[in-house]
Amino acid sequence: MGAAQSTSEEVRELVGKTGFSSDQIEQLHRRFKQLSGDQPTIRKEHFNNVPDLELNPIRSKIVRAFFDNRNLRKGPSGLADEINFEDFLTIMAYFQPIDVTMDEEQVQLCRKEKLRFLFHMYDSDSDGRITLEEYRNVVEELLSGNPHIEKESARSIADGAMMEAASVCVGQMEPDQVYEGITFDDFLKIWQGIDIETKMHIRFLNMETMALCH
Repeated sequence: MGAAQSTSEEVRELVGKTGFSSDQIEQLHRRFKQLSGDQPTIRKEHFNNVPDLELNPIRSKIVRAFFDNRNLRKGPSGLADEINFEDFLTIMAYFQPIDVTMDEEQVQLCRKEKLRFLFHMYDSDSDGRITLEEYRNVVEELLSGNPHIEKESARSIADGAMMEAASVCVGQMEPDQVYEGITFDDFLKIWQGIDIETKMHIRFLNMETMALCH
């Protein structure tokens, strides 16, 4: 009885921390145990056997995001070697659909957190800025599965996208002005008016819970 009571208290605490319902937490716990092989923690190699994720062109960045201390709210940089179930829920909470009962301020805060997660995926060196090289890497990975697009073309697409970002964020640039990269504030401007819900979408958990995507 004591153990059951303790478990239900833990679930209630997780409901409060993550916003998932107790049923969702039970579902996610079952998936966590499948991924970990019934172990108390998950390591990067546990994601190797996820079929839906295997075909994703930015698979390595998605997996890395689960271990990023910034996303785990454990520090400004670095990667965790392994994550426990509460850490797993912390990451999955970024992909919950925005609750229709939220007021405008809560919606904007939730949207900002989702975008911060995406920003961290691009900002691989944790310096608070997405450089052209980081942007190129992501674009090249996204286009890697397309046999009709060569690497040089992918780089040109990335260069063009970065220039467009610069025009959105700093306006008309001088001929000798160098755009050092996209800050998080820039990132928010670029994504203004774009439906974040449809951009953070994968089904590697085979559940209704949201996950990453294009």
